[in-house]
Amino acid sequence: MLYDLFAYLDSIDIPGAGMFKYISFRSSMAIILSLFISTAIGRRIIEYLQKLQIGETIRDLGLEGQMQKKGTPTMGGVIILIAIVVPTLLFARLDSIYTGLMLVTTLWLGALGFIDDYIKVFKKDKEGLHGRFKIFGQVGLGLIVGLVLLFSPDVVIKEKVKVLDKGAKIERLGSVEKKSTKTTIPFIKNNNFDYGELVEWAGDYKQEAAWVVFVLMVIFVVTAVSNGANMTDGLDGLASGCSAIIGVALGILAYVSSHATFASFLDVMYIPGAEELVVFAAAFIGATVGFLWYNSYPAQVFMGDTGSLMLGGIIAVFSIIIRKELLIPILCGIFLVENISVMLQVSYFKYTKKRYGVGKRIFKMAPLHHHFQKPSAPGSNVLWNFPKQAIPESKIVVRFWLIAIVLAVITIVTLKTR
Repeated sequence: MLYDLFAYLDSIDIPGAGMFKYISFRSSMAIILSLFISTAIGRRIIEYLQKLQIGETIRDLGLEGQMQKKGTPTMGGVIILIAIVVPTLLFARLDSIYTGLMLVTTLWLGALGFIDDYIKVFKKDKEGLHGRFKIFGQVGLGLIVGLVLLFSPDVVIKEKVKVLDKGAKIERLGSVEKKSTKTTIPFIKNNNFDYGELVEWAGDYKQEAAWVVFVLMVIFVVTAVSNGANMTDGLDGLASGCSAIIGVALGILAYVSSHATFASFLDVMYIPGAEELVVFAAAFIGATVGFLWYNSYPAQVFMGDTGSLMLGGIIAVFSIIIRKELLIPILCGIFLVENISVMLQVSYFKYTKKRYGVGKRIFKMAPLHHHFQKPSAPGSNVLWNFPKQAIPESKIVVRFWLIAIVLAVITIVTLKTR
Protein backbone atom coordinates (compact mmCIF):
# COMPACT_ATOMS: atom_id res chain seq x y z
CA MET A 1 0.00 0.00 0.00
CA LEU A 2 2.66 2.51 1.07
CA TYR A 3 5.02 1.13 -1.57
CA ASP A 4 2.91 2.55 -4.40
CA LEU A 5 2.48 5.87 -2.61
CA PHE A 6 6.20 6.32 -2.02
CA ALA A 7 7.02 5.14 -5.54
CA TYR A 8 4.92 8.04 -6.79
CA LEU A 9 6.56 10.46 -4.34
CA ASP A 10 9.96 9.24 -5.48
CA SER A 11 8.98 9.86 -9.11
CA ILE A 12 8.41 13.54 -8.28
CA ASP A 13 11.75 13.73 -6.43
CA ILE A 14 10.50 13.87 -2.84
CA PRO A 15 13.63 13.39 -0.64
CA GLY A 16 13.74 10.06 1.20
CA ALA A 17 10.83 8.51 -0.69
CA GLY A 18 13.18 6.16 -2.53
CA MET A 19 13.90 4.23 0.67
CA PHE A 20 10.72 2.22 0.12
CA LYS A 21 12.36 0.56 -2.86
CA TYR A 22 14.69 -1.32 -0.53
CA ILE A 23 13.64 -4.62 1.00
CA SER A 24 15.88 -3.98 4.01
CA PHE A 25 14.04 -0.77 4.88
CA ARG A 26 10.54 -2.16 4.39
CA SER A 27 11.39 -5.32 6.35
CA SER A 28 12.78 -3.24 9.21
CA MET A 29 9.63 -1.13 9.30
CA ALA A 30 7.44 -4.26 9.16
CA ILE A 31 9.14 -5.91 12.14
CA ILE A 32 9.04 -2.70 14.20
CA LEU A 33 5.35 -2.13 13.49
CA SER A 34 4.41 -5.76 14.14
CA LEU A 35 6.26 -5.67 17.47
CA PHE A 36 4.43 -2.48 18.39
CA ILE A 37 1.02 -3.87 17.41
CA SER A 38 1.46 -7.17 19.23
CA THR A 39 2.67 -5.52 22.45
CA ALA A 40 0.67 -2.27 22.56
CA ILE A 41 -2.62 -3.44 21.05
CA GLY A 42 -2.17 -6.91 22.53
CA ARG A 43 -2.83 -5.62 26.06
CA ARG A 44 -6.14 -4.10 24.99
CA ILE A 45 -7.21 -7.32 23.30
CA ILE A 46 -6.30 -9.34 26.40
CA GLU A 47 -8.32 -6.98 28.60
CA TYR A 48 -11.27 -7.34 26.21
CA LEU A 49 -11.01 -11.14 26.29
CA GLN A 50 -10.92 -11.03 30.09
CA LYS A 51 -14.03 -8.84 30.10
CA LEU A 52 -15.78 -11.43 27.95
CA GLN A 53 -14.57 -14.09 30.40
CA ILE A 54 -12.99 -16.07 27.58
CA GLY A 55 -10.93 -18.35 29.78
CA GLU A 56 -9.23 -21.63 29.02
CA THR A 57 -10.92 -24.75 30.39
CA ILE A 58 -8.28 -26.90 32.07
CA ARG A 59 -8.54 -30.63 32.76
CA ASP A 60 -6.46 -31.92 35.65
CA LEU A 61 -3.93 -34.26 34.02
CA GLY A 62 -1.47 -34.26 36.88
CA LEU A 63 0.94 -31.84 35.22
CA GLU A 64 3.01 -29.49 37.31
CA GLY A 65 1.52 -25.97 37.39
CA GLN A 66 -1.33 -26.97 35.12
CA MET A 67 -4.28 -25.86 37.23
CA GLN A 68 -2.77 -22.40 37.73
CA LYS A 69 -3.61 -21.69 34.09
CA LYS A 70 -7.35 -22.05 34.63
CA GLY A 71 -9.20 -18.99 33.41
CA THR A 72 -6.33 -17.61 31.32
CA PRO A 73 -7.82 -15.89 28.23
CA THR A 74 -7.51 -17.80 24.96
CA MET A 75 -8.04 -16.83 21.30
CA GLY A 76 -4.94 -14.63 21.56
CA GLY A 77 -3.97 -15.71 18.06
CA VAL A 78 -6.02 -12.70 16.95
CA ILE A 79 -3.14 -10.54 18.20
CA ILE A 80 -0.67 -12.39 15.97
CA LEU A 81 -3.02 -12.23 13.00
CA ILE A 82 -3.46 -8.45 13.24
CA ALA A 83 0.26 -7.91 13.85
CA ILE A 84 1.08 -9.85 10.67
CA VAL A 85 -1.62 -8.55 8.33
CA VAL A 86 -1.36 -4.79 9.04
CA PRO A 87 2.42 -4.40 8.47
CA THR A 88 2.22 -6.65 5.40
CA LEU A 89 -0.55 -4.52 3.89
CA LEU A 90 1.42 -1.36 4.58
CA PHE A 91 4.95 -2.33 3.60
CA ALA A 92 4.76 -5.23 1.13
CA ARG A 93 3.90 -4.91 -2.55
CA LEU A 94 0.27 -5.92 -2.84
CA ASP A 95 0.63 -6.69 -6.55
CA SER A 96 2.92 -9.61 -5.69
CA ILE A 97 1.35 -13.05 -6.05
CA TYR A 98 3.41 -14.23 -3.09
CA THR A 99 2.14 -11.49 -0.80
CA GLY A 100 -1.41 -12.40 -1.80
CA LEU A 101 -0.87 -16.09 -1.08
CA MET A 102 0.59 -15.40 2.37
CA LEU A 103 -2.26 -13.05 3.30
CA VAL A 104 -4.85 -15.59 2.14
CA THR A 105 -3.09 -18.29 4.19
CA THR A 106 -3.01 -16.10 7.30
CA LEU A 107 -6.66 -15.11 7.11
CA TRP A 108 -7.92 -18.54 6.01
CA LEU A 109 -6.33 -20.57 8.80
CA GLY A 110 -6.81 -17.76 11.31
CA ALA A 111 -10.54 -17.90 10.59
CA LEU A 112 -10.55 -21.71 10.77
CA GLY A 113 -8.86 -21.64 14.17
CA PHE A 114 -11.11 -18.83 15.36
CA ILE A 115 -14.21 -20.91 14.59
CA ASP A 116 -12.73 -23.82 16.53
CA ASP A 117 -11.93 -21.60 19.54
CA TYR A 118 -15.35 -19.95 19.36
CA ILE A 119 -17.11 -23.32 19.59
CA LYS A 120 -14.93 -24.36 22.53
CA VAL A 121 -15.31 -21.12 24.48
CA PHE A 122 -18.77 -19.78 23.70
CA LYS A 123 -20.58 -23.02 22.88
CA LYS A 124 -18.83 -24.81 25.78
CA ASP A 125 -18.00 -27.73 23.49
CA LYS A 126 -14.55 -29.06 24.49
CA GLU A 127 -14.17 -30.86 21.16
CA GLY A 128 -14.46 -27.62 19.20
CA LEU A 129 -14.73 -27.79 15.43
CA HIS A 130 -14.97 -31.39 14.28
CA GLY A 131 -11.66 -32.79 13.07
CA ARG A 132 -12.91 -33.50 9.57
CA PHE A 133 -13.88 -29.85 9.09
CA LYS A 134 -10.39 -28.74 10.15
CA ILE A 135 -8.85 -31.16 7.68
CA PHE A 136 -11.27 -29.99 5.00
CA GLY A 137 -10.22 -26.38 5.61
CA GLN A 138 -6.51 -27.24 5.51
CA VAL A 139 -6.89 -29.35 2.38
CA GLY A 140 -8.90 -26.56 0.76
CA LEU A 141 -6.13 -24.05 1.44
CA GLY A 142 -3.49 -26.47 0.15
CA LEU A 143 -5.50 -26.97 -3.04
CA ILE A 144 -5.81 -23.20 -3.57
CA VAL A 145 -2.08 -22.62 -3.00
CA GLY A 146 -1.10 -25.52 -5.26
CA LEU A 147 -3.37 -24.40 -8.11
CA VAL A 148 -2.23 -20.77 -7.88
CA LEU A 149 1.42 -21.86 -8.05
CA LEU A 150 0.47 -24.02 -11.04
CA PHE A 151 -1.51 -21.50 -13.09
CA SER A 152 -0.13 -18.08 -12.14
CA PRO A 153 2.27 -16.75 -14.80
CA ASP A 154 4.09 -14.81 -12.06
CA VAL A 155 5.29 -18.00 -10.35
CA VAL A 156 8.53 -18.93 -12.09
CA ILE A 157 12.06 -20.00 -11.20
CA LYS A 158 15.52 -19.75 -12.76
CA GLU A 159 18.20 -22.36 -12.26
CA LYS A 160 21.97 -22.13 -12.43
CA VAL A 161 21.97 -18.33 -12.38
CA LYS A 162 25.46 -16.88 -12.86
CA VAL A 163 26.26 -13.29 -11.96
CA LEU A 164 29.26 -11.78 -13.75
CA ASP A 165 30.66 -8.50 -12.44
CA LYS A 166 32.09 -6.54 -15.36
CA GLY A 167 33.12 -3.31 -13.73
CA ALA A 168 30.09 -1.07 -13.47
CA LYS A 169 27.96 -3.59 -15.34
CA ILE A 170 26.56 -6.80 -13.86
CA GLU A 171 25.41 -9.56 -16.19
CA ARG A 172 23.04 -12.28 -15.02
CA LEU A 173 23.27 -15.47 -17.00
CA GLY A 174 21.34 -18.70 -16.69
CA SER A 175 18.24 -20.51 -17.77
CA VAL A 176 15.14 -18.60 -18.74
CA GLU A 177 12.32 -18.08 -16.26
CA LYS A 178 10.01 -21.06 -16.36
CA LYS A 179 7.25 -22.93 -14.59
CA SER A 180 8.68 -25.83 -12.66
CA THR A 181 7.84 -28.63 -10.26
CA LYS A 182 11.37 -28.68 -8.87
CA THR A 183 12.26 -28.29 -5.21
CA THR A 184 15.35 -28.44 -3.00
CA ILE A 185 16.76 -31.54 -1.34
CA PRO A 186 19.25 -31.06 1.51
CA PHE A 187 22.78 -32.53 1.67
CA ILE A 188 22.91 -33.49 -2.03
CA LYS A 189 25.34 -31.94 -4.54
CA ASN A 190 22.85 -31.48 -7.35
CA ASN A 191 20.16 -30.66 -4.87
CA ASN A 192 17.21 -29.89 -7.13
CA PHE A 193 14.58 -32.60 -7.28
CA ASP A 194 11.78 -32.66 -9.83
CA TYR A 195 8.48 -34.21 -8.76
CA GLY A 196 8.24 -35.32 -12.39
CA GLU A 197 10.83 -37.99 -11.64
CA LEU A 198 8.16 -39.76 -9.56
CA VAL A 199 5.86 -40.10 -12.57
CA GLU A 200 8.23 -41.17 -15.36
CA TRP A 201 5.67 -43.85 -16.18
CA ALA A 202 3.19 -41.19 -17.33
CA GLY A 203 4.98 -40.81 -20.67
CA ASP A 204 3.59 -37.92 -22.72
CA TYR A 205 1.54 -36.81 -19.72
CA LYS A 206 4.52 -36.61 -17.39
CA GLN A 207 4.29 -32.80 -17.08
CA GLU A 208 0.62 -32.88 -16.05
CA ALA A 209 1.18 -35.80 -13.67
CA ALA A 210 4.11 -33.94 -12.06
CA TRP A 211 1.85 -31.01 -11.26
CA VAL A 212 -0.74 -33.35 -9.75
CA VAL A 213 1.97 -34.78 -7.49
CA PHE A 214 3.13 -31.24 -6.64
CA VAL A 215 -0.37 -30.09 -5.67
CA LEU A 216 -0.88 -33.22 -3.54
CA MET A 217 2.45 -32.51 -1.83
CA VAL A 218 1.32 -28.94 -1.11
CA ILE A 219 -1.90 -30.22 0.48
CA PHE A 220 0.02 -32.74 2.60
CA VAL A 221 2.62 -30.23 3.80
CA VAL A 222 0.05 -27.57 4.70
CA THR A 223 -2.05 -30.06 6.66
CA ALA A 224 0.89 -31.72 8.41
CA VAL A 225 2.74 -28.56 9.49
CA SER A 226 -0.45 -26.78 10.55
CA ASN A 227 -1.42 -29.72 12.77
CA GLY A 228 2.18 -30.01 14.03
CA ALA A 229 2.16 -26.42 15.25
CA ASN A 230 -1.22 -27.07 16.85
CA MET A 231 0.23 -30.06 18.75
CA THR A 232 3.20 -27.97 19.92
CA ASP A 233 0.98 -25.29 21.44
CA GLY A 234 0.75 -26.73 24.93
CA LEU A 235 3.26 -24.79 27.06
CA ASP A 236 3.62 -21.06 27.62
CA GLY A 237 5.65 -19.57 24.77
CA LEU A 238 6.56 -22.88 23.14
CA ALA A 239 4.75 -22.61 19.80
CA SER A 240 5.23 -18.85 19.41
CA GLY A 241 8.94 -19.00 20.30
CA CYS A 242 9.67 -21.91 17.96
CA SER A 243 7.69 -20.20 15.19
CA ALA A 244 9.72 -17.00 15.58
CA ILE A 245 12.96 -18.98 15.23
CA ILE A 246 11.63 -20.78 12.16
CA GLY A 247 10.51 -17.42 10.75
CA VAL A 248 14.07 -16.06 10.94
CA ALA A 249 15.40 -19.05 9.00
CA LEU A 250 12.65 -18.75 6.38
CA GLY A 251 13.35 -15.03 5.98
CA ILE A 252 17.02 -15.76 5.29
CA LEU A 253 16.13 -18.51 2.81
CA ALA A 254 13.65 -16.22 1.03
CA TYR A 255 16.22 -13.45 0.77
CA VAL A 256 18.95 -15.60 -0.77
CA SER A 257 16.42 -17.24 -3.11
CA SER A 258 15.23 -13.85 -4.38
CA HIS A 259 18.70 -12.30 -4.74
CA ALA A 260 20.42 -13.28 -8.01
CA THR A 261 23.93 -12.80 -6.63
CA PHE A 262 23.36 -14.94 -3.53
CA ALA A 263 21.43 -17.53 -5.53
CA SER A 264 24.37 -17.74 -7.91
CA PHE A 265 26.94 -18.03 -5.12
CA LEU A 266 24.97 -20.68 -3.20
CA ASP A 267 23.80 -22.44 -6.38
CA VAL A 268 20.13 -22.40 -5.36
CA MET A 269 17.03 -21.72 -7.40
CA TYR A 270 16.50 -18.04 -8.12
CA ILE A 271 12.85 -17.08 -7.54
CA PRO A 272 12.03 -13.65 -8.99
CA GLY A 273 9.64 -11.65 -6.83
CA ALA A 274 10.20 -13.71 -3.68
CA GLU A 275 11.84 -10.71 -1.99
CA GLU A 276 8.38 -9.60 -0.87
CA LEU A 277 8.30 -12.69 1.32
CA VAL A 278 11.12 -11.15 3.36
CA VAL A 279 8.78 -8.31 4.33
CA PHE A 280 6.12 -10.84 5.32
CA ALA A 281 8.70 -12.88 7.28
CA ALA A 282 9.70 -9.72 9.17
CA ALA A 283 6.08 -9.08 10.14
CA PHE A 284 5.73 -12.75 11.14
CA ILE A 285 8.83 -12.60 13.36
CA GLY A 286 7.75 -9.34 14.98
CA ALA A 287 4.26 -10.67 15.64
CA THR A 288 5.41 -13.93 17.26
CA VAL A 289 8.17 -12.29 19.33
CA GLY A 290 5.78 -9.53 20.42
CA PHE A 291 3.19 -12.14 21.39
CA LEU A 292 5.79 -13.68 23.71
CA TRP A 293 5.56 -10.50 25.78
CA TYR A 294 2.25 -11.84 27.07
CA ASN A 295 2.55 -15.54 26.23
CA SER A 296 5.86 -16.31 27.97
CA TYR A 297 5.69 -18.10 31.33
CA PRO A 298 3.42 -17.44 33.16
CA ALA A 299 1.17 -16.71 30.20
CA GLN A 300 -1.36 -13.90 30.33
CA VAL A 301 -3.01 -15.19 27.17
CA PHE A 302 -3.04 -18.35 25.05
CA MET A 303 -3.02 -18.22 21.25
CA GLY A 304 -5.57 -21.04 20.88
CA ASP A 305 -6.18 -22.69 17.53
CA THR A 306 -6.62 -19.19 16.07
CA GLY A 307 -2.87 -18.83 16.37
CA SER A 308 -1.44 -22.34 16.20
CA LEU A 309 -3.21 -23.51 13.03
CA MET A 310 -2.34 -20.21 11.37
CA LEU A 311 1.36 -20.27 12.33
CA GLY A 312 1.85 -23.81 11.02
CA GLY A 313 0.05 -23.03 7.78
CA ILE A 314 2.11 -19.87 7.21
CA ILE A 315 5.36 -21.79 7.70
CA ALA A 316 4.20 -24.52 5.30
CA VAL A 317 3.07 -22.22 2.48
CA PHE A 318 6.13 -19.99 2.86
CA SER A 319 8.43 -23.03 2.55
CA ILE A 320 6.55 -24.30 -0.51
CA ILE A 321 6.77 -20.94 -2.30
CA ILE A 322 10.57 -20.77 -1.91
CA ARG A 323 10.82 -24.47 -2.86
CA LYS A 324 12.22 -25.55 0.49
CA GLU A 325 9.37 -27.78 1.68
CA LEU A 326 11.62 -30.84 1.87
CA LEU A 327 13.70 -28.98 4.48
CA ILE A 328 10.69 -28.85 6.80
CA PRO A 329 11.54 -32.11 8.65
CA ILE A 330 14.75 -30.38 9.76
CA LEU A 331 13.54 -26.80 10.17
CA CYS A 332 10.30 -27.80 11.89
CA GLY A 333 11.84 -30.72 13.76
CA ILE A 334 10.07 -29.73 16.98
CA PHE A 335 6.68 -29.83 15.26
CA LEU A 336 7.57 -33.14 13.61
CA VAL A 337 8.64 -34.82 16.85
CA GLU A 338 5.53 -33.57 18.66
CA ASN A 339 3.33 -35.05 15.93
CA ILE A 340 5.22 -38.35 15.86
CA SER A 341 5.07 -38.66 19.66
CA VAL A 342 1.28 -38.54 19.54
CA MET A 343 1.06 -41.07 16.70
CA LEU A 344 3.47 -43.45 18.44
CA GLN A 345 1.64 -43.13 21.74
CA VAL A 346 -1.77 -43.86 20.27
CA SER A 347 -0.53 -46.69 18.03
CA TYR A 348 1.44 -48.43 20.79
CA PHE A 349 -1.45 -48.13 23.26
CA LYS A 350 -3.90 -49.70 20.79
CA TYR A 351 -1.43 -52.44 19.86
CA THR A 352 -0.66 -53.46 23.44
CA LYS A 353 -4.30 -53.32 24.48
CA LYS A 354 -5.28 -55.58 21.60
CA ARG A 355 -2.44 -58.03 22.21
CA TYR A 356 -2.14 -58.07 26.00
CA GLY A 357 -5.51 -56.72 27.10
CA VAL A 358 -3.80 -53.83 28.88
CA GLY A 359 -2.80 -50.66 27.07
CA LYS A 360 0.77 -49.51 27.57
CA ARG A 361 2.39 -46.20 26.71
CA ILE A 362 5.76 -45.13 25.34
CA PHE A 363 5.73 -41.69 26.98
CA LYS A 364 4.31 -40.57 30.29
CA MET A 365 2.08 -38.29 28.23
CA ALA A 366 1.87 -37.02 24.66
CA PRO A 367 2.58 -34.64 22.96
CA LEU A 368 6.22 -34.93 23.97
CA HIS A 369 6.49 -31.64 25.89
CA HIS A 370 3.97 -32.95 28.45
CA HIS A 371 6.12 -36.05 28.98
CA PHE A 372 8.79 -33.90 30.62
CA GLN A 373 6.19 -31.98 32.59
CA LYS A 374 4.69 -35.07 34.24
CA PRO A 375 6.35 -36.81 37.22
CA SER A 376 6.89 -40.57 37.04
CA ALA A 377 4.30 -42.75 38.73
CA PRO A 378 5.48 -46.00 40.40
CA GLY A 379 4.32 -49.14 38.61
CA SER A 380 3.07 -47.29 35.52
CA ASN A 381 3.04 -49.03 32.14
CA VAL A 382 5.39 -46.54 30.50
CA LEU A 383 8.40 -47.56 28.41
CA TRP A 384 10.29 -44.29 28.74
CA ASN A 385 9.88 -43.25 32.36
CA PHE A 386 12.68 -40.67 32.40
CA PRO A 387 13.01 -38.13 33.99
CA LYS A 388 11.62 -39.23 37.32
CA GLN A 389 10.83 -35.70 38.47
CA ALA A 390 8.81 -33.16 36.54
CA ILE A 391 10.86 -30.47 34.81
CA PRO A 392 9.65 -26.86 35.31
CA GLU A 393 7.63 -25.62 32.36
CA SER A 394 9.85 -22.61 31.66
CA LYS A 395 12.94 -24.85 31.45
CA ILE A 396 11.23 -27.24 29.02
CA VAL A 397 10.28 -24.33 26.77
CA VAL A 398 13.77 -22.80 26.74
CA ARG A 399 15.35 -26.17 25.96
CA PHE A 400 12.96 -26.70 23.07
CA TRP A 401 13.83 -23.20 21.82
CA LEU A 402 17.53 -24.08 21.89
CA ILE A 403 16.85 -27.22 19.87
CA ALA A 404 14.80 -25.14 17.40
CA ILE A 405 17.73 -22.72 17.00
CA VAL A 406 20.14 -25.60 16.27
CA LEU A 407 17.70 -27.03 13.70
CA ALA A 408 17.29 -23.61 12.06
CA VAL A 409 21.07 -23.22 11.76
CA ILE A 410 21.40 -26.72 10.29
CA THR A 411 18.67 -25.86 7.76
CA ILE A 412 20.52 -22.75 6.59
CA VAL A 413 23.84 -24.60 6.51
CA THR A 414 22.33 -27.16 4.09
CA LEU A 415 22.50 -24.44 1.42
CA LYS A 416 26.24 -24.97 1.23
CA THR A 417 26.69 -28.45 2.73
CA ARG A 418 26.22 -30.64 -0.28
